[in-house]
Amino acid sequence: MRKLSAYLLCSGCLLLITTTGCKKKAAAVAPPPPPAERPQPPEKPQISLFTASPSSVEKGQSSTLRWAVAHATDVSITPNLGDVQENGSRQIFPPKGTMYTLTAKGPGGSASATASVDVLFPRASTPVPASTPKSLLDRLNAEVKDAYFDFDQSTLRSDARDALKNDANALRSIFREFPAATLNVEGHCDERGSAEYNLALGDRRAQTARDFLVEFGVPSSQLKPISYGKERPVCTEHAEDCWQRNRRAHVSEGQ
Repeated sequence: MRKLSAYLLCSGCLLLITTTGCKKKAAAVAPPPPPAERPQPPEKPQISLFTASPSSVEKGQSSTLRWAVAHATDVSITPNLGDVQENGSRQIFPPKGTMYTLTAKGPGGSASATASVDVLFPRASTPVPASTPKSLLDRLNAEVKDAYFDFDQSTLRSDARDALKNDANALRSIFREFPAATLNVEGHCDERGSAEYNLALGDRRAQTARDFLVEFGVPSSQLKPISYGKERPVCTEHAEDCWQRNRRAHVSEGQ
């Protein structure tokens, strides 16, 4: 009995050794490969330059558009220019104020920019109306002044001489414009004294003034002395200031 047990124990051990020795060794497992890199998305178009120079022009003048674009496959400018290269310039003649739009498209998307040109229209000049020629009377009233006298005198004071010198310059100019004109050199008096006396005094004053004008180059044939005495006063008050205004030599349009 003991021999049978020993035999079975030895047989079991031998079978275990045989089975263990015949088993194949397992192969080593390779590590997984690293994940593949994801492709980068395409870059969006970039507009680094889009200008109009000058930005303000007069009608008919030109401006220049300049642009620079990257990462685009399709570049266009509106209005009127259409498709263009990524980088370039173009001379333009806008008929009026215009805003230009640059559009850039590519695999990464699109971008746009604008540039404006103002067009100035010259103002219509207002025609200057032709001046109406002045009449002889208008020029006499505007340019020829009276010469004044002392009471009961027909000699010229210094202020009267200065006035008549200026009158002579004006009359020479007037006669160049009106060469056929004749003028009266009037002598006037204040209210004191008789009518006859003042007519004579007025005549002396007119003659004195006429002679002075002739001496300074005014044609004598176009000057006629005439006396109105005290009949045509410019002032009717009974005072020296008023009387002084009436004692005068005055140039008027002849008949």
